[in-house]
Amino acid sequence: MEKVVGVRFKQAGKIYYFAPNHLHFNLDDGVIVETSRGMEYGYVVMMPRDVDGEDLVLPLKPIVRKATPRDRKQLERNKEREASAFDICLKKIKKYQCPMKLLRVEYTFDRSKIVFFFTADGRVDFRELVKDLASVFHTRIELRQVGVRDEAKQISGIGPCGRTLCCASFLGEFAPVSIRMAKNQGLSLNPCKISGVCGRLMCCLRYENDLYTSGEVKKKDTLWCRQNCPKIPRVGQEVMTGEGTGCIAYVNTQKKTARVQMGQKSVTVPWEELAVKEDE
Repeated sequence: MEKVVGVRFKQAGKIYYFAPNHLHFNLDDGVIVETSRGMEYGYVVMMPRDVDGEDLVLPLKPIVRKATPRDRKQLERNKEREASAFDICLKKIKKYQCPMKLLRVEYTFDRSKIVFFFTADGRVDFRELVKDLASVFHTRIELRQVGVRDEAKQISGIGPCGRTLCCASFLGEFAPVSIRMAKNQGLSLNPCKISGVCGRLMCCLRYENDLYTSGEVKKKDTLWCRQNCPKIPRVGQEVMTGEGTGCIAYVNTQKKTARVQMGQKSVTVPWEELAVKEDE
């Protein structure tokens, strides 16, 4: 077991582990750490705890020090420089007519490197752009192309639910999302209804998926069926309802109801009100 501290560098960013280096912390304390990009300013989001070494990338780098008022002032100055660098880069992109969309500019804490995040439909030849930017900023330059999900995370926005995007507010990492998750929950497969502002499947499709697919839930549902509705029909089976005969399109295991398709319309009926159509 290794004692670690969880550090995050930006809101909804990934949590990285560092050795506490015999320092004492409180949540949201600013700290200075050494990363592959250089010295960075981060925030403590996970208090010191023991973590299995198999879940870590060893050796752990120690936290250099707790942030001082001087460090916080430098962080503010870096943000001002980033805003200026963003405007300069936009002009250079227009000058070289690069087919790219600039999203964000990020300085490392020690200003040893500046990273420009952008999106593009394909590969972009930005060699001349990098040379020009290096001559302006006199530091290492990196242009990093990101996908549409990362674009939504960095720009943020309002989702169909009316709340700030999950990826921009609290999701540290993107998890795989599949169309099967929408099917498991009986959701509409209309792309407009299950896609986020990024155009990909909404991350929230994962949130309740385990409830619909876990073995324990299915076991409880099967027991309930045997006790309360021994003739519960299966999806695709013909059944009779108070409004006529139809075919089971979906079974809601949480509400104990089934959606029955009858021609051009469908009705939702409690399980106990269904009767299986007998073969003639």
